[in-house]
Amino acid sequence: MRSLNFMENRILTLLVVCICQTTLLFAQQNPLSLWYNKPAVIWEETLPLGNGLMGMMPDGNPKKEKIVLNEISMWSGSPEDPNKYEAYKNVSAIQNLLKAGKNDEAEKLVNETFITKGKGSGFGNGAEVPYGCYQLLGDLILHYQLPSSPIADYTRSLDLTTATAQTSFRTGDIKIQRTYYTSFDRNVGVIQLNQNSGARQTVGISFERKEHIDRYTLLDDGILVEGSLPDGKGGKNLKFVSLLNVQGKDLQVNKKHQVLEVSAKGNLAIYITASTSYYGRDPLATVKATIAALHSSNAAKMYRNHVNSYQKTFNRVELNLFGNKSNADIPTNERIANFYKDPAQDPDLASIYYQYGRYLNISSAAPKISNSLPPNLQGLWANQINTPWNGDYHLNINAQMNHWGVEVNNLSEYHQPFIELIKRIAKTGEQTAKAYYNAPGWVVYMMTNVWGYSAPGEQASWGASTASGWLCNHLWEHYLFTSDKEYLKEIYPILKGAAQFYDHTLVHDPKTGWWVTSPSVSPENAFRMSNGKVAAVVMGPTIDNQIVRELYQAVIQADSILSMKDRFAASLKGKLKEIPPPIVISKSGRVMEWLEDYQEVEPTHRHVSHLYGLYPAAFISPQTTPAWAEAARKTLAVRGDEGTGWSRAWKILFWARLQDGDHALEILRQLLKPAFVSETTYQGVGAGTYPNLFCAHPPFQIDGNFGGAAGIAEMLIQSHNGYIHLLPALPKAWAKGQVKGLKARGNYTVDMRWEQGKIVALKIKGKKGNVRIFENGAYKDYKVR
Repeated sequence: MRSLNFMENRILTLLVVCICQTTLLFAQQNPLSLWYNKPAVIWEETLPLGNGLMGMMPDGNPKKEKIVLNEISMWSGSPEDPNKYEAYKNVSAIQNLLKAGKNDEAEKLVNETFITKGKGSGFGNGAEVPYGCYQLLGDLILHYQLPSSPIADYTRSLDLTTATAQTSFRTGDIKIQRTYYTSFDRNVGVIQLNQNSGARQTVGISFERKEHIDRYTLLDDGILVEGSLPDGKGGKNLKFVSLLNVQGKDLQVNKKHQVLEVSAKGNLAIYITASTSYYGRDPLATVKATIAALHSSNAAKMYRNHVNSYQKTFNRVELNLFGNKSNADIPTNERIANFYKDPAQDPDLASIYYQYGRYLNISSAAPKISNSLPPNLQGLWANQINTPWNGDYHLNINAQMNHWGVEVNNLSEYHQPFIELIKRIAKTGEQTAKAYYNAPGWVVYMMTNVWGYSAPGEQASWGASTASGWLCNHLWEHYLFTSDKEYLKEIYPILKGAAQFYDHTLVHDPKTGWWVTSPSVSPENAFRMSNGKVAAVVMGPTIDNQIVRELYQAVIQADSILSMKDRFAASLKGKLKEIPPPIVISKSGRVMEWLEDYQEVEPTHRHVSHLYGLYPAAFISPQTTPAWAEAARKTLAVRGDEGTGWSRAWKILFWARLQDGDHALEILRQLLKPAFVSETTYQGVGAGTYPNLFCAHPPFQIDGNFGGAAGIAEMLIQSHNGYIHLLPALPKAWAKGQVKGLKARGNYTVDMRWEQGKIVALKIKGKKGNVRIFENGAYKDYKVR
């Protein structure tokens, strides 16, 4: 590749200087920047960049920098048929044991006959089994030749408004600026190495990965890496390729073993791209074409195109929570600690956390790309070969939580990769429905991967909960927010197929007379039976009853909206009377988690699945069902405010739906609890937030970030009861603020400003006519013009 000419080099220098100056100002003024005065020591301090396909996380070390690289489709394993086709022959025996109250014996039989065929997910270690796992692409290592002078004036930052990271420092008289971004205009990661001196700068570049590299080639202007991941059956499946290219004035290259040593006068630019065979095309040809297209590119224009492409999406929403002072001059890791002590002193950090969640959504999915994937348990950022829990799609809350905020946060198209994944799973789920129940329709259990896995897990206590109905909540919510009837026609057969499965498989509970799911579990929770034994498998856990009711109602409404006059949809109207109500209140005044009021083994369990009807469903509301809302409050009081990272995020949403903003803010405070004792020891202390604002499960899981951002939005706007509720759960600490661009169901866009907790300016855009709102304590009609 040709070197940059003088004018391009000059433009690039001016551009990066401008970026550097702006970033340094962010450390003092800009409210939407993460910044630090030290390099990252651990991965959870590095700053995430991504364009939905590629990810980069630089640690900002001045002398030896590691940049963790990711590609969203880097999955080992391969398609398999994990269904046990004789399982349906045992389901009646399991159900009879449950009807007889012999849950422990039923669970034993489930573990013997009603689980996956083969090794399933490998109990979360699936790198070498067909299920596979999500893996890092590799580590890019940069060795810089710097003067021996001490490092001074060090800053590294991530600007959420431009999706750009930067490291800057001084050594002697030389000022160094390093700029990083993953282009939203082209699928390349860009690293600009700039200095205020025209002297030569030299850097050694290498690519490291512990296994499965087939070919490592040092080129005259870069590095080519080719590899293939195991299929879990003794062979190879997914092929991956990464191509790195270097540009600079008077470029000189030396090849030393695995290291490409490059030197140039003034500035250097490193471009890296990657692709895999997942997309159905040759990844080698893809990366070569991507890099070749850079020959005619202008660096400054390329950066502008990146920013413009990103901001078209990111700038849809603005949020300002006005505090008494700005804390932008305090490093982010210190702000996290201060927020945990007193969130009222830094409401701006809540704004940053909210926009960071939107940034991660935009950065970890590429809805415009055919066959693109939704964010997994870690978004697209992983630093291991076997990512925790395989970095897969957990379907008993986690993958769903990843998408709870996309609609309200004006990122509706970022629901699309998940919706496409659901469509694919619905196809493989037809075989699972036949294998385990000999039933029509489709079903998927609590986890899936990129290869279409839909069978139960390896163990009943966590692997026996169905997820197909919960996934349909996302199909339906996307319609409610967009009002797109063509889309509704497209997904109606999927909604119907899920409902057909439940309709065929519900069984009659002799104690209550209701028709319920069987066998099932309340996700990952267990109870103590009267005989003292602990079990998890039951009939009709509350979450299932809520999900089935919600699904039936969605099918009935969709049929009505589309004027289809479907007989099956009509039949569901009567069956709504035969399934349990959304909740049953126990003698303790709480929501019962199971059909029977069993003794809880772990009253503070991280899952609060029996409050699905509070969020994401809308069965429970202080306005429409006050007794149920009070039962939900009592349930949450016993469950407690603590939990894993994602569990705390869910509780923010619960308290927001209960319209208790101060309690929701208290959970947000706990969600931002520093996940390490100190910067020196990095001793893990449990759930909370890492220095780079990643959510600590622990370890890192991105669902808590997405759930936390959704929770903040839910504190500001709700629209699930047939009207738009403005500031439904505003904390006292957020008495003054403004937001622009939030979405409400019905495809409305809402801008508002408030002072002393009251709306002082409001604009709603959408379908012309009146829309019902609840504002400043009163119902009224707002005319959309």
